[in-house]
Amino acid sequence: MTATVEVESSGEPQATGVRFPEGFVWGAATASYQIEGAATEDGRGPSIWDTFSRTPGRVHAGHTGDVACDHYHRYVDDVAMMAGLGLRAYRFSIAWPRVQPDGTGPVNTRGLDFYDRLVDELIGKGIDPVVTLYHWDLPQTLQDRGGWTNRETAEAFADYAQIVYARLGDRVKTWTTLNEPWCSAYLGYGNGVHAPGIQDPASALISVHHLLLGHGLAARALRSAGAQTVSITLNPTAVAPLDPQNPADIAAARIVDGVGNRIFLEPLFRGAYPDDVREIIGRFTDLSHIREGDEKIINAPIDVLGVNYYTPTYVSAQPGTPAALDTPGSEGIAFRKPVGPITDIGWQIEPAALTRLLNRLHDDYGVPMMITENGAAYPDGPSPETGEVNDTDRVAYLDSHLRACLDAISHGVDLRGYFAWSLMDNFEWAEGYNMRFGLVHVDYTTQERRPKQSAKWYSEVIKRNGLGGGTAADER
Repeated sequence: MTATVEVESSGEPQATGVRFPEGFVWGAATASYQIEGAATEDGRGPSIWDTFSRTPGRVHAGHTGDVACDHYHRYVDDVAMMAGLGLRAYRFSIAWPRVQPDGTGPVNTRGLDFYDRLVDELIGKGIDPVVTLYHWDLPQTLQDRGGWTNRETAEAFADYAQIVYARLGDRVKTWTTLNEPWCSAYLGYGNGVHAPGIQDPASALISVHHLLLGHGLAARALRSAGAQTVSITLNPTAVAPLDPQNPADIAAARIVDGVGNRIFLEPLFRGAYPDDVREIIGRFTDLSHIREGDEKIINAPIDVLGVNYYTPTYVSAQPGTPAALDTPGSEGIAFRKPVGPITDIGWQIEPAALTRLLNRLHDDYGVPMMITENGAAYPDGPSPETGEVNDTDRVAYLDSHLRACLDAISHGVDLRGYFAWSLMDNFEWAEGYNMRFGLVHVDYTTQERRPKQSAKWYSEVIKRNGLGGGTAADER
């Protein structure tokens, strides 16, 4: 990818910036529990996040998603705001307990009605709806029966996918089954910092398989029903050895890559768990949850891989180090603390790691991709003098990561779109309302939306399908 040039009257070429491929999709992303609110309205049942956020000590300051951004009632204005920013696509998730309060059984038509109205509103404003079927808000009734450790949850998920497709499939082109199953499994059942708050490596690894099985069953169901584009969104770990010349560090990185990346990627794209990953799983389980034919189901063809990226991971061999709870089998491995510039949530900023990750996924699996989440948390707010939210750090973060995407495209990566995380400040899971990732500032008391500098900058990026000749810092 090279910079386009224009010829000034002097005859000297002047770089005007870099452009993305024609048809590149520009959007922003949200998730149901993080923005909708209306937690008990119109027949919605409780989710594991309703339960988790009400458990003392689980979520910052006891925050819950009961109201969140009140998007359930304000979606018309929110869609108008998206249109004003020039978004071409909007990635949102369906709340399973809003559609099926118990996860199985009767369908709550009032819940589907909301998404029906939302999709119509988006299309009416020229915005493509990109649906994620599962972004972590599992119906509590299913969790009471074991959640993702129970194979029946995978089967119920496929049924739910068919229900939603039957209602929205005539207008929604792109269907994503799961968002970040790594988080659902390892944070939900491994270290317990996310709902349902369980700490058990066996449960985490069994959940990985059932999440993938649920994806495969849902992907088959969607495809047979006529879905045009079927996807899954992963958050692959951009993992590297701290010392790339040290064999022990290289071996440590391969273990983390196995449990964090290849445990998902290999069955999805090659139809089998790698032998070294099976060995790690076998330390904690008897593998009986992996039945004959499961990996073939998981290997159901997809059209595009969603990639969520925020920060890299560096590891080194350090004998005697206990395993990280979110990485079963990582005993003897140290995870380096973030260095250099970091975001408000403490994540290291390294755009080049995104390029490396995309190149690796392209080289190893040859799959078309979209960045389905990328963004940064900063403690920004309106200026008392002007009311403007001058989030220059976020602008620099987004600019540098979009340039990293262009670097990957120049390598030959088939990257088809970019969704900023997040459209607006929202309930940030265990961090509650303490972290702000939004392009749009939300006053949680008044629910006033205020586009930040980053939203205005992103709007210009969309208009020109590219970036200016310099970096964001240069442009400021």
